[in-house]
Amino acid sequence: MKSQLTMKTLFAFAAVYFIWGSTYLAIAWAVDTIPPFLTIGTRFFVAGTVLYGFLRLKGFPAPSRTHAKNASIIGTLTLGIATGLVAWAEQYIDSGFAALIITVVPLWLVLLDWKMLKGGAPSKQVIIGLVLGFIGIAVLVGPDVISGATSSNGLAVILVIVATMFWSFGSLRSKMVEMPTNLFMSSAVQMAVGGAVVSLLGIALGELNGFELSGVTELSAWSWAYLVVFGSFGAFTAYVWLLAHAPPKQLASYAFVNPVVAIFLGWWLADELINARILTAAAIMVTAVAMLVVYGGKPSPGAEKAEE
Repeated sequence: MKSQLTMKTLFAFAAVYFIWGSTYLAIAWAVDTIPPFLTIGTRFFVAGTVLYGFLRLKGFPAPSRTHAKNASIIGTLTLGIATGLVAWAEQYIDSGFAALIITVVPLWLVLLDWKMLKGGAPSKQVIIGLVLGFIGIAVLVGPDVISGATSSNGLAVILVIVATMFWSFGSLRSKMVEMPTNLFMSSAVQMAVGGAVVSLLGIALGELNGFELSGVTELSAWSWAYLVVFGSFGAFTAYVWLLAHAPPKQLASYAFVNPVVAIFLGWWLADELINARILTAAAIMVTAVAMLVVYGGKPSPGAEKAEE
């Protein structure tokens, strides 16, 4: 039984590491001919409704009104708005570049946990990790992007950073409210509602104007299908399973594996740029996230006394 559990854990981590890391490139290919918010919205709506229907057929009870409402809000903030903004941004910046920016999520989580959940003041090591993380972002975006913040590329970078804030806030908010007790049911509601909301947002922004299915390339269509089947059913389901079966610090390691996978795949399969600045920023940011994973959750000396 132990070896079986170990194999399941390894397969689940492999899915979270490599499939999630590959979804950034899949999004870039999908939004090449499919509007970004509709790409993400339909992806999650299809995956969420299918998963919800499967769970109900298996006899799992529907979530209560309160649980469904809370899961819907969290799904809208994270899977809907945050992922939708990333998809929009990937029309203008490389997928690996976007994935690297998203490594700031653990930085926001530490800061928000300190303020929202009273997690204690960050330790010295965590503060060093935070500083390194923001230095890494500055190195990554570079003065050319910062000075051109009103251009499409600059706006894309800003929106990815905003997306990380939505994801971080939504993730921590989920710990403060009552959510469906079954993790898979919670995921189904989050995906279905988050997908529906961002689809409606896309329609409101005019993404259907001039859009025709005949204009969707085969690569975009297969990329969208990959996001539904492997990105949502595969990787996200594996992540939910790991939430209940893996130590939090091990699970958090995906935050610095995903961008490495995304950068490599973007370079290998899509000729995306890799230069000294990107590699330097990647090294700094991965180190920062590693420090947050290792030392995060350890309150600084005297923090407990200050709470008393």
